[in-house]
Amino acid sequence: YSPFFQHALNSGIRRYHVSPALCQRAKVAMSHFEPNEYINYERLEKNINIVRKRLDRPLTLSEKIVYGHLDDPAKQEIERGKTYLRLRPDRVAMQDATAQMAMLQFISSGLPKVAVPSTIHCDHLIEAQSGGEKDLRRAKDINQEVYNFLATAGAKYGVGFWKPGSGIIHQIILENYSYPGVMLIGTDSHTPNGGGLGGICIGVGGADAVDVMAGIPWELKCPKVIGVKLTGKLSGWTSPKDVILKVAGILTVKGGTGAIIEYHGPGVDSISCTGMATICNMGAEIGATTSIFPYNARMKKYLGKTGRADIAALADEFKQHLVPDSGCQYDQVIEINLSELKPHINGPFTPDLAHPVSDIGAVAEKEGWPVDIRVGLIGSCTNSSYEDMGRSAAVAKQALAHGLKCKSKFTITPGSEQIRATIERDGYAKILREVGGLVLANACGPCIGQWDRKDIKKGEKNTIVTSYNRNFTGRNDANPETHAFVTSPEIVTALSIAGTLKFNPETDYLTGADGKKFKLEAPDADELPKLEFDPGQDTYQYPPKDGSGQHVDVSPTSQRLQLLEPFDKWDGKDLEDMLILIKVKGKCTTDHISAAGPWLKFRGHLDNISNNLLIGAINVENGKANSVRNALTQEFGPVPDTARYYKKMGVKWAVIGDENYGEGSSREHAALEPRHLGGRVIITKSFARIHETNLKKQGLLPLTFADPADYNKIHPVDKLSIVGLKDFAPGKPLKCIIKHPNGSQETIMLNHTFNESQIEWFQAGSALNRMKELQQKSS
Repeated sequence: YSPFFQHALNSGIRRYHVSPALCQRAKVAMSHFEPNEYINYERLEKNINIVRKRLDRPLTLSEKIVYGHLDDPAKQEIERGKTYLRLRPDRVAMQDATAQMAMLQFISSGLPKVAVPSTIHCDHLIEAQSGGEKDLRRAKDINQEVYNFLATAGAKYGVGFWKPGSGIIHQIILENYSYPGVMLIGTDSHTPNGGGLGGICIGVGGADAVDVMAGIPWELKCPKVIGVKLTGKLSGWTSPKDVILKVAGILTVKGGTGAIIEYHGPGVDSISCTGMATICNMGAEIGATTSIFPYNARMKKYLGKTGRADIAALADEFKQHLVPDSGCQYDQVIEINLSELKPHINGPFTPDLAHPVSDIGAVAEKEGWPVDIRVGLIGSCTNSSYEDMGRSAAVAKQALAHGLKCKSKFTITPGSEQIRATIERDGYAKILREVGGLVLANACGPCIGQWDRKDIKKGEKNTIVTSYNRNFTGRNDANPETHAFVTSPEIVTALSIAGTLKFNPETDYLTGADGKKFKLEAPDADELPKLEFDPGQDTYQYPPKDGSGQHVDVSPTSQRLQLLEPFDKWDGKDLEDMLILIKVKGKCTTDHISAAGPWLKFRGHLDNISNNLLIGAINVENGKANSVRNALTQEFGPVPDTARYYKKMGVKWAVIGDENYGEGSSREHAALEPRHLGGRVIITKSFARIHETNLKKQGLLPLTFADPADYNKIHPVDKLSIVGLKDFAPGKPLKCIIKHPNGSQETIMLNHTFNESQIEWFQAGSALNRMKELQQKSS
């Protein structure tokens, strides 16, 4: 070993591709694709026992799995909501849009191979246009350079590569990689989907993934645990989606921030494994760190059907560590009676605006929302299981029997190649096509704005209903006037047949082709196929045993890919007289900060994608998007152009934000772009978890008002100074001097959540810079 690797081994950094100590009871592989990487329940058990003895109290399931992955369970300070934990996740997963930057950062680290099993999934770059096969061919052609980069980088650094067409990352993880007790981090905010199989699966930015792939302990603020007790039983039109739609209505988009949502109680067993995954997936919309269900027979059944009965047998042996302790304490408890839960539909413009389906027609008319549904869209990473497709087909079949087709346009997105092939074989796809549906590629598609929509003009007010997870302004089709509502796939199908929000399938009648009225019966479908799943086409590329000779191409003239240059180090001085690039009014998600859709093609090119910086954010000064005053010229212009002008003139700048700034996607481009264009500080009332961490990783200062009312003291024309940075320390607020144009000044205090090592990221210029500093010291 080189001196660095020798130091790495001595200092606790995980050795490269050395499997954990093998289970003595049985050697069971983590997945079919990594036969020499074993599940290590014995280490989990050992760590849990150490922590249980220290804390001397019953543990929640979330605590068992999180603390079971501690780097140093004997000495780690543990206080929910306060301390930072150093963790050893089992694996990493990256989708293609975020994997580009993650792999570019890993290349920049200089390390030869990933330290834990890791995968790349090509699902984000396929635009929905005319149907699955054509759209996939087009995507392969347009994105050839990016796919080639990811495939060759994966081969060189030991990362498995799922080719375009294989399916959505979260469905692939559920089918192949998640298992009870796993700790998996993924560069996508809906990674918690894996909680449906009893794993702690957490969405992160690419820089966090680099830490884990480099074998460095990963930091996470010790999460609080919100318990959701489920009683009763799901039946009729009520589906697993309605559980999370209801929870979102209760907790709101930031109510889960800093917490794991842990479902428990007798009602859990009435939900299928893929239904549990749906609930965990959309937990991202309430800001939760992740969500999880306890190991049960439904998970065992799913593991068996997906060729992993050996994992289920091992989980049975260790089941006491895969369920919560009796008498464990939650920080908050919500109780939902599934027998009383009604079908829900949430929206528009925010996923926590919850309505019973029975009320939405009247509410829409009262609010002036369009009641005619232009498009119904089912699928996505949230709802594209075999059961989802079966329940939707059961609704469609009834309409067809009465001579009806969808009044609205209707699209279907299978979650994976395995789901696509199986619903084709079992006839579901045929029924959904016959009712008027268009089957799209196995990819994210319209859910993330990859939709070449032709049926409306931009600016036209309209309504769509989806089985997706997010419905922020302009997210699906870049039209700010599209009113998007999220609900279950079967409700989407029923509403698409009726063509209106005013239809309640539980009580209302449709008129068949023969003029007779009929009522749709509640759908019933198998949770898993009676036959085995049809795997479809083989779309996986194994990394070679030795990838050191593999060449990774990044052309210096590429418009899609760009090697990273290190960010500048902190100069040791206070940040004086910063200009305010924009003071944001209201909701500002990562979609507002770094839009997806057509911008996805630049995810591997930092300078090009920086041209979308904050173009969706509303400027408090004029109520407009992408129009800010240049403080040096006094002219109004686009946000990115203004930021570039300040950078060119050597002027540092800040952003002022509102509540829950950076909610939504995990995209770290929303942190990389402001840093690249000269930003230094983001000051808000509060941050979403992933975005706050991403900002810290890139050397920015995410700060919050000690008094939220101080947001009103700052005006877009002011200058700001952050003083006391030489004494920057955990738990110690920073002072901000506001300088008004009339010469007057005000001083306010700003809070932060930096710990010691995160302050070192700031001082070094970024977490990656700090990693390199440590490498150089040890070599």
